[in-house]
Amino acid sequence: MRIDIITCLPKLLESFFAHSILQRAQQGGYVEVVVHDLRDYTLDKHRRVDDYAFGGAAGMVMQIEPIARCIRALQADRAYDEIIYMTPDGERLNQKTTNTLSLRQNLIILCGHYKGVDERVRELFITKEISIGDYVLSGGELAACVLSDAIIRLLPGVLNDETSALTDSFQDNLLAPPVYTRPAEFEGHRVPDILLSGHEAKIDEWRHEQALARTQARRPDLLEE
Repeated sequence: MRIDIITCLPKLLESFFAHSILQRAQQGGYVEVVVHDLRDYTLDKHRRVDDYAFGGAAGMVMQIEPIARCIRALQADRAYDEIIYMTPDGERLNQKTTNTLSLRQNLIILCGHYKGVDERVRELFITKEISIGDYVLSGGELAACVLSDAIIRLLPGVLNDETSALTDSFQDNLLAPPVYTRPAEFEGHRVPDILLSGHEAKIDEWRHEQALARTQARRPDLLEE
């Protein structure tokens, strides 16, 4: 998989992809993440990529021209399955979406900034709009990192145990059950005996019951779905 991220703040993304699972995924050849500085695609001598909004509204708007140049330059080299815009008014990100996107080959993620992008960018280029929640960030960079992480960890070979991602919360519309590790007892609090029994079938049954109970208590809306 290849993920191209378009941003006017490329340094904000450098550290995120340089550690842990995301770093190993790139080093192992499972994914290629390329960050593009939008300012490299402007013709403005001051490298500006924004301007005042028509109509006198407050805030600056990202211009269509540098974005169009960047996207078209990328499209000249390869076909993209999705061109994604990170925006608060996009569809809410969930596990189903990340599962679907993890099956794609090439993705572009456009990070908004200021008051967002010229609406014509959305009309002409964007194929999918995603929000990571009902709140506003200073820019789409953190949201792009969240989306990328959620996708990359699902790619075959990225996690040491490929079944791990399949038991995460939301994969089956249930929250994950409680988990424990050593020591078996801490200040009088013991790990449930069933987890120490070695009986796989009963352990699986217990985990399902716990996942169901936790979902009912914390996210009953998932069960309705």
